[in-house]
Amino acid sequence: MTRKISIFLSILILFTFTVQAQLPYRLLIKGGHVIDAKNNINEVMDIAIQDNKIVRVARNIDTLMAQQVIDARGMYVTPGLIDIHAHVFYGFDPDSYLSGGTVAVLPDQSTFRSGVTTVVDAGGAGWRSFGTFKKNIIDVSKTRVLSLLNIVGEGMRGIEKYEQNVSDMDAKRTADTALAHKNDVVGFKVAHFTGSEWTPVQRGVDAGKFANMPVMIDLNSLYFSIEELFTKYLRPGDIYTHTFIQSSRGVVDPIVDLKTRKFKPFVLEAQKKGIIFDVGFGGGSFNFNQALPALKAGFYPNTMGTDLHQGSVNGAMKDQMNVLSIFLSMGMNIPELIKASTWTPAQVIKREELGNLSQGSVADIAIISMRNGNFGFRDVAGNKYYGKQKFECEMTIRDGKIVYDLNAIAGILRPAK
Repeated sequence: MTRKISIFLSILILFTFTVQAQLPYRLLIKGGHVIDAKNNINEVMDIAIQDNKIVRVARNIDTLMAQQVIDARGMYVTPGLIDIHAHVFYGFDPDSYLSGGTVAVLPDQSTFRSGVTTVVDAGGAGWRSFGTFKKNIIDVSKTRVLSLLNIVGEGMRGIEKYEQNVSDMDAKRTADTALAHKNDVVGFKVAHFTGSEWTPVQRGVDAGKFANMPVMIDLNSLYFSIEELFTKYLRPGDIYTHTFIQSSRGVVDPIVDLKTRKFKPFVLEAQKKGIIFDVGFGGGSFNFNQALPALKAGFYPNTMGTDLHQGSVNGAMKDQMNVLSIFLSMGMNIPELIKASTWTPAQVIKREELGNLSQGSVADIAIISMRNGNFGFRDVAGNKYYGKQKFECEMTIRDGKIVYDLNAIAGILRPAK
């Protein structure tokens, strides 16, 4: 009798494993409100995943067809968010700032809990330091890490000593490095130059022309007119970051006139021309006194870059969810916000395989809940603004694997062969 029971159990286990191994889906996200700008989806749908790919997006997919079911009812399901402005070239040299220094952050510690599956490091590495960045960060991170290569060969090793060195701004070498690493480099960065000459911007744009990639500009000097930047230097597809900055020292030309409090109309014209405007919130680059008049004038940012670094994660910026919540409170709607943090940045960096939920796409997905209540938000100057809703990341899926699950919404995993 014991032998018969043993044989029966063996057959039952073998049958169970065989049936489950034949299940067509590894994960099934059930009942969430799907927002996918590329495919014009804005409704309740199910998403099935197998072998790290999205294999089906449809209504009422049978839960018995999946090895693991995720209950997303009452939540938003979006492509994995893309943070187009982050600083993740972390290292242990306290004198190396954002290029192998302690001011940067390790990506996996800051991304997944905010629904971000792809970050673009904004200029931490230059052509001289890119190899180290790739070895130490890009190749070992679960987060997809891409790079905007700094026009300064040394990268962001220090504003005063390195980033003012015009002789280290080599457009050809920078472009050649980008082209040699096209899987990792998606553009170029010009930042923190405090002089009065346009040479850094011109060389950054030249690198962009050589490599057919966009350049991101971070102005840091009152000598520069943003109108001149937009009309004479930047091409359609190039990126202006720190859009809503209002420097306490008055060293950056703002998009809202400080005297009249009026939004400058040429900014909207530049956007219509094709220049991309990124939030770049950071530790010192977002002010409600700039953002509110701009949004009231009908000007919305194209991308929702956070300017993630040690000085911003514990300040007013916090994370991508908080940045989206701030713009929600100021009047942007949810589909606009999701597009600006998924499909638009994917297009800007020319990685259109990302930022969408198309069948066959890599399964990078964010599941987001909405909290209702009374919430306060600050800008970098300490000004306060209130909202009634706040985004919260419930789950992040990267490359078909659950990498963050805030409230255990994933069902029990059925064993597979």
